[in-house]
Amino acid sequence: MKSRYLGILAPIACGLTTTASAQSDSELRVYPVARELLYSAHNDAYTVRVRQPGEPWQDLYEYSVRVDTDTKQNASMVYFDFEGEVDVEVLVNNGTFTQVSVAPLSSEITPERFGNVLRFRLTKPESFSLQFDDDRLHNLHILAGSLPAARPEGENVRYFGPGQHVPPEGSDTFPVNSGDTIYMEGGAVMRGAFRLDNVRDVTIAGRGMLWDPGQAIDLERAENIRISDLILVNSDRMPAARVINIRNSENVEVADITGFTSGKWSDGINISTSRHVTVDGGYLRVSDDAVVVYSVADCPLCRERAARTGIADPNPPGDTFDINVRDLRLWVDVAHALYIGHFGDNADPRTIRDVTFQNIDIANLDEDDPDWEGAMAIFSGDSTLIRNITFNDIRVDRIEEGKLINIVAGNNQRYNKAPGRGIDGVTIRNVRYTGKGMPSMSILRGLSDETAVRNVLIENLAIDGTQVRTPEQANLEVSGAVSDLIIR
Repeated sequence: MKSRYLGILAPIACGLTTTASAQSDSELRVYPVARELLYSAHNDAYTVRVRQPGEPWQDLYEYSVRVDTDTKQNASMVYFDFEGEVDVEVLVNNGTFTQVSVAPLSSEITPERFGNVLRFRLTKPESFSLQFDDDRLHNLHILAGSLPAARPEGENVRYFGPGQHVPPEGSDTFPVNSGDTIYMEGGAVMRGAFRLDNVRDVTIAGRGMLWDPGQAIDLERAENIRISDLILVNSDRMPAARVINIRNSENVEVADITGFTSGKWSDGINISTSRHVTVDGGYLRVSDDAVVVYSVADCPLCRERAARTGIADPNPPGDTFDINVRDLRLWVDVAHALYIGHFGDNADPRTIRDVTFQNIDIANLDEDDPDWEGAMAIFSGDSTLIRNITFNDIRVDRIEEGKLINIVAGNNQRYNKAPGRGIDGVTIRNVRYTGKGMPSMSILRGLSDETAVRNVLIENLAIDGTQVRTPEQANLEVSGAVSDLIIR
């Protein structure tokens, strides 16, 4: 039995481990685990090592990450960064297995098996998971990243090195001021969240980890923000513990973010009443919507608070537009993968427009509430108008339960107080769905002439290898006020 180490002041290594081969363009970085997590955060299901070809093996720390709010299981995660080529070795510790699969299916990794050991070589950074005998609740997530930017210099730089860091006494958030650059070295563990309220010109970067912070990074009326390279791991202890909330903000760039959530309503990246937002690269395994684009300051709870206090917002939120989300890999244990709309403000009708989802893998989707099903979903309610939405180069591996497409202009009695103003202009192009799982029928539906779905183009959609030319081939129910639908 392992002994329990009681030290709490330093990580198990003094800093990150870096190796470079004779080739100047080859490098591997392996990061230490904070001593406070050494035993409490470990998952012994797998042993994972990594090396540059021909160099000694280096052990990785196997983190336990809670997944799937319905079942509350513990999967595993390791991370490292490299340039050039690396070999990875995985030992399955508890029992044997018959077969192994890689998710998403677009990954070109082909493991070679030696008994209970897998070996494979990576020639480029990517994040993926290994499933043994199709066990999707205890799988191994491997985050093989590109080398992060070097530690910046300057008087406004706040640096966090390897080891555990906690917020100031009496707070559960780290302070952020306009002009700050916050850099977390690989191996840094932040036991708190970041709130970016009414700040501008802020950068949060590095290969550090936010460990069980709740609502990890929260933007409210922020401008000119860049967030990159971080890993965020939440437990199920808190509802609505999202990876990133972006509200009433503009000029925001999120790059190469990894997030795991398992609590109720725990979205990945939530964008609302904001403008000029780019999400570029990342890996999310979440227990609610992976990426959502709204037109309300937050969820219905916020409206309830306003009704309780009777105090009107002196700076009401505005429209949501110019949102670009690309190069993501998603695993959705509950709810939607890519979702637009639903909530709004009937007193101040808003528009969501010019939203693009590009080059995205959906490894798994599961949602058993018909109102919320959809790998690609749009809902216009609460007087919201939705225009010019594009889903392009989307690959869906498996729908455990749910819909591939769910586009509705209507009035959901559970969450809306009035119908939306409709959906005008949707392009679904170059979508590939394997047909695996048990999906329900996709929906394209309008409520009335005032709440209609117009101008929908479905181009180059394939399901189970068959090119779709008709609604029937797409398993798509078209009903109500829908006009100018083209499938080709």
